Amino acid sequence: MSSIAAAPPSKIIEHIVLFKVKPDADPSAVGAMVSNLNSLISLDSVLYISAGPVSRCRSGSNLTFTHMLHSRYKSESDLVAYAQHPTHVNVVANYGKPIVDDLMAVDWIAEDFTGSPVVTPGSILRLTVLKLKEEAADTGKSEVLRVVRGIRDKFPSIEQLTAGENFSPGRAKGFSICSIAVFKGGKEMEALDSEEELVTEQKNKVREFLDSVLVLDYTVAPIATASASL
Repeated sequence: MSSIAAAPPSKIIEHIVLFKVKPDADPSAVGAMVSNLNSLISLDSVLYISAGPVSRCRSGSNLTFTHMLHSRYKSESDLVAYAQHPTHVNVVANYGKPIVDDLMAVDWIAEDFTGSPVVTPGSILRLTVLKLKEEAADTGKSEVLRVVRGIRDKFPSIEQLTAGENFSPGRAKGFSICSIAVFKGGKEMEALDSEEELVTEQKNKVREFLDSVLVLDYTVAPIATASASL
């Protein structure tokens, strides 16, 4: 795992993998997958990693996922080093593939990043991934990114928010705009959800450009940052 200097990076790479575990998978095998994914924090290129079950999955399509991995890197080359590392390859081959029915992955650059790359255990993440209509073109994409990046200013219960355009389309199932909102806990996320009128207002600003939306909530377990250092 990389040691982060006193000043946090101003840019990080967000990496998300969503898993749909087979319904008949042995619980011990699922636990082993999660445990081994979390153990990848030991790799030098990894700033932060957390894997575990999704608490809520909402989709405008037939996509459903049961587990999520979230990790962060200083650069795209560090992400590549992680992906190609023999330990990572072994975990995927021996603990992931045998029990996973489907997966989806997205990566984006979080510009003007503030705060720690390490998410505090007990925090709740809300991942939102958007698929744009073909006719949305660059104008629609720019407007969607503008609105998504401005959400934190409108909802003070969001502790940290990153957003960007996916740069790894191969496993993204056509989704291209991604964001993660970090909440200190359930109370803070409920505060956002209670602002129904303001939430609807933000959705209406981008609705005309969207083909599909996928939203997942995930609670960060303590094991995710057990060996992290800043």
